[in-house]
Amino acid sequence: MESLTTSKFKGFTTFDLKIIGIVLMFIDHIHQMFVPMGAPDWLDWFGRPVATLFFFVSVVGFSHTRSKEKYMLRLYIGMLIMTLGSFTLQQIVGYEEVQLMNNIFRDLLVGTLMMYGIDKISEGRSSKTFSKIALGIVIILFPIISSGILMLLMSNPSAIMVAVWGVNVIPALLFTENSFMVLLIPLLYLAKNHRWLQCMLIALTAVFFFFQGSTQWMMIFAVLPIMLFNGEKGRGMKNFFYVFYPLHIWLLYLISAYVFMH
Repeated sequence: MESLTTSKFKGFTTFDLKIIGIVLMFIDHIHQMFVPMGAPDWLDWFGRPVATLFFFVSVVGFSHTRSKEKYMLRLYIGMLIMTLGSFTLQQIVGYEEVQLMNNIFRDLLVGTLMMYGIDKISEGRSSKTFSKIALGIVIILFPIISSGILMLLMSNPSAIMVAVWGVNVIPALLFTENSFMVLLIPLLYLAKNHRWLQCMLIALTAVFFFFQGSTQWMMIFAVLPIMLFNGEKGRGMKNFFYVFYPLHIWLLYLISAYVFMH
């Protein structure tokens, strides 16, 4: 009886959600890298819930991290390494059939900045400190304002290279992989104490994409594992994702390039 009891499903931990996201992401990136070889479009469907899962996990992680500043710094370093590594790899290999535009670290950093801003506003309201409220508003608006500035620079031929490099080092909402969908992160953070509301926000976003005719509506399937989240951390894998994410993309890119060129 004891073995039966202990073997009962107790829900998903943060670790489990990350593993689910990583597996689905890997399948999606197989599609991305092997499109020139005729990879079927349905492989792309597996990736549609991935960003939503990582957004939810980032909300959980940010809510419980000991140092939110260090959390953001890790994401920023990850964003820079991903950008520099992908650019260098493409220059060396010269495989133009596949473009390495992936950088989920940028999405998560923008979302985390907004969560940090929400915290500052909350602290300011509690202590009745206007400067903290103002700082929080500035932090939340920064990825949006920086997007506008970078877009204006890109429209100026003499400043386009400045804009390109600015995109690489500045967290800007419109230059994330998922664009406005990243706003789900601060929204999920505001609703962090109400799982049903978080899932409702995800569902409403999925409905929007459905009527847009985008397969991104399949993000709705992220709701199931999120509803089954048990609130526990599970096994530690603090740095695994920071290493696995760029390495698996670069490795698949190299394999695709080799297959295509031979």
